[in-house]
Amino acid sequence: MASFVIEGGRRLHGEIEPQGAKNEALQIICATLLTDQKVTVENIPDIADINNLIDLLCCMGVGVRKLSANAYEFDPSSLNIDYIDTKEYYTKSAALRGSVMLVGPMLARYHRAIMPKPGGDKIGRRRLDTHFLGIQKLGATFEYDTQKQLYNIKADKLAGTYMLLDEASVTGTANIIMTAVLAKGTTTIYNAACEPYIQQLCKMLNSMGAKISGVASNLLTIEGVDTLHGCTHRILPDMIEVGSFIGIAAMTASELTIKNVSYANLGIIPDAFRRLGIKMEQRNDDIYIPAQATYKIESFLDGSIMTIADAPWPGLTPDLLSVMLVVATKAKGSVLIHQKMFESRLFFVDTLIDMGAKIILCDPHRATVIGLGEQFYLRAARMTSPDIRAGIALLIAALAADGKSTIDNIGQIDRGYERIDERLRMLGAKIERV
Repeated sequence: MASFVIEGGRRLHGEIEPQGAKNEALQIICATLLTDQKVTVENIPDIADINNLIDLLCCMGVGVRKLSANAYEFDPSSLNIDYIDTKEYYTKSAALRGSVMLVGPMLARYHRAIMPKPGGDKIGRRRLDTHFLGIQKLGATFEYDTQKQLYNIKADKLAGTYMLLDEASVTGTANIIMTAVLAKGTTTIYNAACEPYIQQLCKMLNSMGAKISGVASNLLTIEGVDTLHGCTHRILPDMIEVGSFIGIAAMTASELTIKNVSYANLGIIPDAFRRLGIKMEQRNDDIYIPAQATYKIESFLDGSIMTIADAPWPGLTPDLLSVMLVVATKAKGSVLIHQKMFESRLFFVDTLIDMGAKIILCDPHRATVIGLGEQFYLRAARMTSPDIRAGIALLIAALAADGKSTIDNIGQIDRGYERIDERLRMLGAKIERV
């Protein structure tokens, strides 16, 4: 198993461009199954989770042609739906969290799907109720096979309906949208997720002939159509990578320019980092971050300790809280990090504490970080990446720490970050894959 060996304490310098958005790509690639015509997708990130999904589609009979380093053409006209009954499909889809979003397209076009218990990060419970309840309201039936540990899902006829989602789940909303676009009649989804990834999915589907209105709001109306046609779609830059690079610049006191970030789609992310005291400038569609020896956490107007918490869009994405937590260790002041969604995502702070960080883990969802500013130095350590986002947070800590650190299980980081070691070396980082 591969590891990163990092010699920390080095200032970085230069320009870096974020990859295509992982979470959008997972939805968009699944949506290509909604037509029998060719679909071209640009700016696809070259990361493990995406490559595994593309490999799964190839095994299903989808014609996949690589047009360039980050662009693919998908031709689903020869898809073999019977492949989903094989043990190979079960194994491949069970190992990939994003495979859950194949359910909607397969139901819409082929009227059946199976869903093993999905894989992915081990960060606590990740409910699928929103997917199930929404798709059931459209006319699907779910049967759980206890022996095979999978769901058999069938829908002889899908019909539009009104639904109020129990949570604004991004993947749940995406799955329901993809099921509803070919259903008969009108579907209304209230409390829908409205992240840029969902907006992009709706934009793509509309360009394929779908009729979705209310895009960018939490109330979507979908007029079902009989068929969809092909299109060309370009994926947004990954906002999580943008936030990660802001964190790297802050922790290493580096001057960096993050290029082509699609600033309008970053929402509250830049301001959330500014609350930690990090200076940055928007320069056209780039973010310039000057070298900062220190940065100071803001307080609330009444003088109380700052709280940074995740929330549905346009609130702060939970995928960046791990990064913000490690960035706060080197700030001046205190902050409460409240991870509401996942109860195991903060457990990596034990490693940061071993490295010298002043953190109180209040419970599985909350951690108080006491930043000591320029008086604080992280110690190098050997650590293991438990999931994608904790993995990049530990990588940021290692880049800032004095001495040589080793991060094991970096396959987790590779699932979400494209050639991160090569790209950081171009900025002056001393990081090797062994």
